This record gives sequence, structure tokens and C-alpha cells, in this order.
Amino acid sequence: MNSNKNNHFDVAVLGGGPGGYPAAIKASQLGKKVALIEKKDLGGTCLNRGCIPSKTLIANANLWKKIEAASLYGITVNNPTFDYAKMAKRKDEVVEKVRNSLGQLIEANGITLFRGFGKLTGPKTIKIMGDELFEIEADKIIIATGSEPKSVASFPFDYEKIHDSTSLLNLTSLPKSILIIGGGIIGCEFASLFNAFDVEVSILEMMPHLIPTEAKNVSDTLEKAFKKKGIHLYLEALVQKIEKTKTGVRAYLAGDKTIDAEIALVAIGRSLNTSGIGLENAGVIVLPNGLIAVDEKMETNVAGIYAVGDIASKYWLAHVATHQGIVAANNAAGQKSIMHYNAIPSVIFTEPEIASIGLNLEEALNEGYDATIGSFPFQALGKSQAIIETEGFAQVVIDKKTGELLGAQVVGYDAGNLIAEMGIAMSSESTVETIMDTIHAHPTVAESWLEAALLANDTPLHLPKKKKKSLRE
Repeated sequence: MNSNKNNHFDVAVLGGGPGGYPAAIKASQLGKKVALIEKKDLGGTCLNRGCIPSKTLIANANLWKKIEAASLYGITVNNPTFDYAKMAKRKDEVVEKVRNSLGQLIEANGITLFRGFGKLTGPKTIKIMGDELFEIEADKIIIATGSEPKSVASFPFDYEKIHDSTSLLNLTSLPKSILIIGGGIIGCEFASLFNAFDVEVSILEMMPHLIPTEAKNVSDTLEKAFKKKGIHLYLEALVQKIEKTKTGVRAYLAGDKTIDAEIALVAIGRSLNTSGIGLENAGVIVLPNGLIAVDEKMETNVAGIYAVGDIASKYWLAHVATHQGIVAANNAAGQKSIMHYNAIPSVIFTEPEIASIGLNLEEALNEGYDATIGSFPFQALGKSQAIIETEGFAQVVIDKKTGELLGAQVVGYDAGNLIAEMGIAMSSESTVETIMDTIHAHPTVAESWLEAALLANDTPLHLPKKKKKSLRE
């Protein structure tokens, strides 16, 4: 094993995904000698097998739907066609371009990149198994190994007929039909993607609603939209097993019901990449739920060892991992930094698009708040009418007594960008009055936040007023 004084680092980061590489960059910017260890491609799941490739394909789908609706804008498009193989190629080109840029960024920051599988051999040592076997030492270690699609024996992946999200992204041709097991974020995004290209889509979800972590009116809106688009929904469906058939796949549900399709996607969650990385060698505690125990500094029970991303919190979001990585790097470099979770935006790139932050109404009431909402439909916005994007709404959740902004949800056009305003508002502890007093440009879809805030205070401009006491009375 190769080990010498040149293999000593101030900070070593295990994993080059959206939690790991920002941690490495931040630590380097703070003057530390940094090692970054990655067994696959820089960027992790998000860049290579998740966020970026899926959103590239979804962008193709969104444009295709616009082309199909061109006549509504007074535009004639004769016999448009699409080539999914070319779309898949563009997806790969986008990923490669971003990945190459990331590699240049790592190099520009003076970070030493090791290619191979990293395993802790102690609280300050990591064995790297790549083209050669060697060991490095580090004063501080940041673990950011992420997660992979979850598999179970009753849903056996063969990556030809029964897919996980990774293999499904690699298709170069479309099936005629698809079964999607799991109505969460990944399942619903793929449902929108394939439905846009006229693939027959069936979603099988064991819970009473799609995306059950979202507000009920958000889930209801998505379900209504999916049904209108011809997506088949099987809610409270217990899938017992999936088998391959001569013509495709068959799902067996409780009650002797079966559903057939050409292929299937199993999107029932993800498995944490914590096994085999030597946590026990360093004495790092793993909780019963599989997560690594960390404090608000993202530090584990072992001083100087930090964990970020999917393996360290319930928020399995790339942007959360990035922020955790920065917090961990700050602390590893001697800077005081803590993680806050009160204003985390989440975006679901379905059609319609969905974004949320903070508490929904049901959660706020369950936590004991005297809460209410203001929900403004895009149908009532001039800009939404102008661009023919009237589906959905924006809503704020507030404390009726104090006006505190507890959360916000938006369903519809550009939801992912619209939620940013609420992120800033909640991070700065703004009240509903702050939103009401903020001049919003007209005509924009972002005006919906002003209207939602006014509705929550029962002082609406563009919807009828309801009879209740104003916060300013």
C-alpha cells in the first residue's frame, strides 16, 4: 500500500456528489489542503443519474407540449415530429459538459482528486482502492457517499424490462406503455415525461394520494391533472410482485388484480451508501434508520468526522446536501457554522410543476399553530392568461395571530423558480405583512405571492373578500 507524507491532508472528502464537491471547494477556499475521493463520476447521482439528465429530458417534453399547443397562440406547425434517440443524446451531452466543467473547477481550486472506492481505516485514515491501492491521512474527514435506487426481491431489476431510475434514463427509444411503482417525486416526474410523448402510463401507489408528503390540495391538483392527461392512477394499491412476460411485465396487486405494460419503473425509495465504507473502523454511530448521527455542525459522534447529504438527514435533496457540505467544510476549517432546516425548498418537475417550502396547512395545525392559508389561482392572473399557463395556484401558510410566514406551496408554471421568493422571505423571518408591502412587478406570475398574502390577511385585490378579521384590524 502506497502511503507517504505527501498523502497527508487537512481535509479529506469521501464522495464527489452535490454534498461532497462543494465541501471540498469550500475547504480549499478556506486555505486547507484538500483531497476528494470519488469512485465514479464527479457530480454524483444528481449530475450523472438524476437531477440534470432527467430535467434535460423533461425540458424536451415541455417544449414538445408547447409545439403541440402552438395553434392556441395563433401559430401553425405542420406535422411536427420528435426523435427520442436524439433527445437522449442531448441529455448525455449536457451531462458531459457540466461534468467536464466541474472537473475544471476542482482543478482550479487546487483539490487533489483520487479515483477509487474510499474506506475509513480509522478516525483519520482512508484506504483508497482504485487503479492502485494506497492510504491517505486527514485531520478532518467529510463523508458524502449519497444513495442509490432501492431494490427489493419482489421487484427484481433486469434493467431491460424492469428498471430503476438510472437505467430508465438511459433508454434511447420509448415504450408503448410503462408501469410506475411508486407515486413519489421520481415516479411522478417520469410519469409526466413519458405521458408527454404519448406513452401509456400507469402509477401504482400504496398511499391514498400521490406525493403524500405534500399538502393535500397540492396532491389533489396533481392527481386531477394526471387523470386529465390520461395517466392511470391506482392509489392504495399494494403491489405484491412484478414478473417479466413474453410481451413485457405484469404487476400483481392485492385482491388478485394484475396490470400489464411493456416496461416497469420501480421508484420506491433509495438505499444509503453507508455499508463497506469503514464507519465502524472510525467509531462513527449509525442510527437505527440507517442515517449517520450528526449534530447541527454536521459533525458525527467522532470529533473531526462530518457527514452530509442523503446519509445524514431526512432531506434527500441535492441543494440541502450542498449547504450541509459548506457547513461541514466551514467547521472542519475552524469556522463556526450551523445547519438550519426551517426554509428548505423542494421542487417536483411534473406537469404541472410543484414547489413547496416550510410547513403546509395540515402540518402547521398539527404543530399547534393557529394557521390559515391564502391561496391564489393562476387563472386570475393576467400574465398567466397571456402565456396560457393558468393551471395551478400559489399559497402561503401563516400564523393568524402573528402573521409569521410558516410555509408556502405553488403548483403550476415555473413553480421551481417562483418558490425562491418564499425561501428568502422565510430565511429572513419575514411576515405576511412584508410580502403585502413588497411591490411586485406587473404583469408577472410572481404577483401571485402578493395576492396570496393579501388573501391570507383577508384583504384581497383580485378575488372576492371573505368575512374574517384582518391581521391589521
